[in-house]
Amino acid sequence: MRNFFARFIIGLMAAVVLAPMAMGQAGAGLGNSLYNKLKDAGPGGPAPKRSVTGVWTGPLESMRGEEPVMTPLGQKLFAVHKTEAKGGWADSNDPWKTCDPFGFPRSAVNEIRGISFAEMPNKIVVMHHYNRIWREVWMDGRELPKNVDMKGGPDSTWYGYSVGHWEGDSTLVIDTTGSDDSSWLDPRGYPHSVGGHYQERYTRVDHNHLEMTATVDDPQIYTKPFVLGTSKFVWVPDQTSEEQICVPSEAISYVNVISKPAAAKSAEGK
Repeated sequence: MRNFFARFIIGLMAAVVLAPMAMGQAGAGLGNSLYNKLKDAGPGGPAPKRSVTGVWTGPLESMRGEEPVMTPLGQKLFAVHKTEAKGGWADSNDPWKTCDPFGFPRSAVNEIRGISFAEMPNKIVVMHHYNRIWREVWMDGRELPKNVDMKGGPDSTWYGYSVGHWEGDSTLVIDTTGSDDSSWLDPRGYPHSVGGHYQERYTRVDHNHLEMTATVDDPQIYTKPFVLGTSKFVWVPDQTSEEQICVPSEAISYVNVISKPAAAKSAEGK
């Protein structure tokens, strides 16, 4: 099935009276059956040099890093972000609620059940399977733009601007900036600025295993750099991927059919 909204509208309509259930929690509860099946795979041989090309499967969410310390501006922005955890999905203002783009770096740590890499001349294309997101990572030595959203500079984009390089033969380092600041860092609702700098480090441990660490350096919003999340991916032997799409009409139906009635029922019981 193409996405989990449809699964839960069908499966939870009868359970509205029981308790509020947010789609983020419901999605996480499904787990990733392919990852669970493959996660204990053996090494499969040594890692090829300077290559992560191919299809990988991962858990639904990264392991979260430390709780960041925010600047006064960061605290102000964070205070108006209504996450699922703060008040339930019905009252949340998470952009994902209506299938707005995840943006970056959220796409690197949220719904990470599948990721692919493709090598092209002068760049690597990263494809996040959830919502079929693809990003260009330039490997030709260019620098990141320093004047995004400023006079003479490029406009910010949902997924920013990325450059990459190899450290040794097994670690791909991707640096990104210029990500639209209307997106969140992750489901916890942490904000970011357009000038935030994000780094992904993908280390191919052996043929079958890939490890990722995502860090945030955003002095306008946080007092120091911090680890946003870490993930472990496993090589997919048949190199197939599953389509997972956030469909706005189904997201709206989820809120109207599941979240709002459940929240109303919960309020009646207080």
